[in-house]
Amino acid sequence: MAAPKKGRRSPASQGKPGRTLVLILIAMVALVGGMFYSGTLTPRLGIDLAGGTSFTLAAQNQPGKPNAINETNMNTAAGIMERRVNGLGVSEAEVQTQGSNHIIVNIPKGTDAKQARQQVGTTAQLGFRPVLTTTAGTKAPEPTTPPSAGGKGDKNDKDGKGKDGKDDGKQGATPQGRAVTDSLKKAPPASPTPTPSPSTTPPAGGGDADIPAALQKQFAALDCSTKESRAAAGEHAAGSKPSDPVVACKDDGTQKYVLGPVGVEGTDVKDAKAVFDAQQGQGWIVQMDFTSDGGKKFADITGKLATKTQPQNQFAIVLDGAVVSDPRVSQQLNGGNATISGGFTQQSAQDLGNMLSYGALPLSFKIDDETTVTAALGGEQLHAGLVAGAIGLALVVIYLVAYYRGLALVALASLGVSAVLTYTIMTLLGPAIGFALNLPAVCGAIAAIGITADSFIVYFERIRDEIRDGRTLRPAVERGWPRARRTIMVSDFVSFLAAAVLFIVTVGKVQGFAFTLGLTTVLDVVVVFLFTKPLMTLLARRKFFAEGHPWSGLDPKRLGVKPPLRRGRRSIVTTETKEA
Repeated sequence: MAAPKKGRRSPASQGKPGRTLVLILIAMVALVGGMFYSGTLTPRLGIDLAGGTSFTLAAQNQPGKPNAINETNMNTAAGIMERRVNGLGVSEAEVQTQGSNHIIVNIPKGTDAKQARQQVGTTAQLGFRPVLTTTAGTKAPEPTTPPSAGGKGDKNDKDGKGKDGKDDGKQGATPQGRAVTDSLKKAPPASPTPTPSPSTTPPAGGGDADIPAALQKQFAALDCSTKESRAAAGEHAAGSKPSDPVVACKDDGTQKYVLGPVGVEGTDVKDAKAVFDAQQGQGWIVQMDFTSDGGKKFADITGKLATKTQPQNQFAIVLDGAVVSDPRVSQQLNGGNATISGGFTQQSAQDLGNMLSYGALPLSFKIDDETTVTAALGGEQLHAGLVAGAIGLALVVIYLVAYYRGLALVALASLGVSAVLTYTIMTLLGPAIGFALNLPAVCGAIAAIGITADSFIVYFERIRDEIRDGRTLRPAVERGWPRARRTIMVSDFVSFLAAAVLFIVTVGKVQGFAFTLGLTTVLDVVVVFLFTKPLMTLLARRKFFAEGHPWSGLDPKRLGVKPPLRRGRRSIVTTETKEA
């Protein structure tokens, strides 16, 4: 008689659970190490728990738009500001209108108040203007006549040339541009601000015929080296008509410009975002998408600029009258999209992306007031929420120990791993994306305890069902896993879908609840797959669980398992009447 073939073990039983447990242990150590490396050991708290800073912004009338301050424009402006300071919906910033012409912006403690002030204060008009001429940001001195025989100095001064016979105005045509795709090349880096010689005249970059004399005089007198002068120049440029040429400063004061009329308005930018370009090695870049009309305008202006020489082949991205970028064009750009690159850090790329995406407001604003606000709820409410969570966790533990006994150790260890992952990720998300933990988010984390415990219960009950069918523990663990896995995945998918929909359709504090609920649901899947299942596979090899100890939670007698019949000869019972 042939020997029976050995059945093939399932892939789950063939795996190495020890390696999986080591993997998740390494992940936990890495996350904890990341906390200590970043110096952030506690999550950022929202404004309702830790207080913060409040800005009051007043809408300003604009030239030629006497009726611009209305309810529609105010609501639009508030929505744009909210996306700028709370782009992912988890930083706990609050933006709301007050009265007919004010907007209140609340920033939680721990956020860079200076950067937030710049974001909410720099919200007037965004435009793309061609560069007519540019030079260093200092004020040009009055031209003087150097003493020389025969009047040669007068002739040189008249021609605007120095001793070497070259045009000194060229020294100002080296702004630090940023390249846009392959057709917007990076301009030469800006040299340190030079000290013009006495014979230097204000450079016009070859565009004297296009620049009115009054604007040339204003350009020569402009000094961008001080914050006050840059602010004054920005206010003047922002108040000008889009069809008028203006003078403007670089946002850092290193350059000053004469700019032509607006070629593309900020409202023509559909989206802009910072992206890290690892394929071409350009580092952080900013990708822009235009509307259909904006794409046509952008193609038109880049086509004209590509035929000119530097600096007139550059266009300036102007926000609130200040130039935030000045890339150089080498060919016409079609297709309604472009990429700005060259020397960005992650923060500068994100700032420029925000400005391009949300910079074009229907109104201009000024900060009327800035105050520090105290916590709306305070430590007592946070303490009460944590107490409620501790009570809920204690009740879950009592139930698990009373009903599952030894299996409760698996559940508690899994809850501990889930808690460590949740805490470390929430802490690291603070500096990474500005995540702030508010009271609704705490409630989401508490609700996740039930979701996580439910996954353990589903798996444990599948194992117990297999034991009731007469199987030993090791095959019960492997055969019960596919059915439990399917149920857990469906349940967690429904929870995650609900959290995603809630996150998308809501704003403010409810988004914090939805974000936390979605995060903990994903972590539940990670913990069950990478910790709970491998741990059960290892424990099934231990005598305490494998033989069904009364305190293991897998005692066959407590589960109502009947002992199997002994195999042997069965007596044949006949119902026929025996003959004499």
